[in-house]
Amino acid sequence: MKQFNFVLLFSLILFSCGSNQKINFNININNTQEFLNNGDIIEFSIPNFSNSEIYDVEFSLDEKVVKTPYKLNNRLGKNILKATFKHDEKDYSISKEFTIYSSKKPSLYTYEIINEYSHEITSYTQGLEFDNNGHLFESTGQYGFSTLQKYDYKTGNIINKIFLDNAYFGEGITILNKKIFQLTWKSNIGFIYDVNDFKLIDSFTYNKSIEGWGLCNDGEYLYKSDGSEKIWRLDPNNAKEIDFINVVTNNKVINKINELEWYNNKIYANTYQFNKEVGLIVNPKTGSVEGVIDFTGLKERVKQHPKLDVLNGIAYNPMSKTFFITGKNWNKLFEIKIVKKD
Repeated sequence: MKQFNFVLLFSLILFSCGSNQKINFNININNTQEFLNNGDIIEFSIPNFSNSEIYDVEFSLDEKVVKTPYKLNNRLGKNILKATFKHDEKDYSISKEFTIYSSKKPSLYTYEIINEYSHEITSYTQGLEFDNNGHLFESTGQYGFSTLQKYDYKTGNIINKIFLDNAYFGEGITILNKKIFQLTWKSNIGFIYDVNDFKLIDSFTYNKSIEGWGLCNDGEYLYKSDGSEKIWRLDPNNAKEIDFINVVTNNKVINKINELEWYNNKIYANTYQFNKEVGLIVNPKTGSVEGVIDFTGLKERVKQHPKLDVLNGIAYNPMSKTFFITGKNWNKLFEIKIVKKD
């Protein structure tokens, strides 16, 4: 295998008090691989380019002191290596960001259409989920038009429907413990409803996550996307962020993670892309993308109109044991089987 020698360099220019002298301090990270993986060994240092004496140097990663050489065993995705030191009796701190990728290349999947059903063309779909009885719940977006609804997907008959206040842009939903959790986009607030009558039970605010995009659950915890590469694990009792994973492949950090679904101990995710119809199968413990689903062709099967938007909405039906896919302002809901490519 061809070996690479990469030096990741971060520069900090410091100015001495009462002087125009520039002092350059850098963190170098040396490794032999193009894409770092856990298990790789890195070496790091602060080169003395300016012949400026530094002392009491300490490196830390994830708030833990580390020494070079260091064998990686950290969170996938972006990491921050920090260095503190003294120079001229003053304390300084610099840092360097680097990325750890998945060691496995994702498998490729495609789909087979089982059935096509009518879908309300005015629905700007943001969240899609089935209950255990096969009823479909959907959250829609757009200010002034955001809704939460429950309906029979075979007939299109609406069982229950409410509109959000005009100030809110509806986003992802999930059902846990007879409650519906619904996100809003940029308002830093989510709502909790009774699953039977849609009565508002409570609300919650976001803490560390940026925005509200997608939701799913594993029967114990909630999982929330926020438009970045992160998927947050939430406590369903108070919706506070407990931890997060970064979604990465063997050579790329994936951002704009959107609608989420939990199936077979994996997170199935839409990505918000205008030119590709792609789904991901994500390991919820590590963030590693274990599968990429090519949904190419689905958008061409729906009515083409000026407000037609991207694929968004993935739900697993426990009654039929199949997946359902739709998109923003799509007039069709597709029942599909996800199959591995040869």
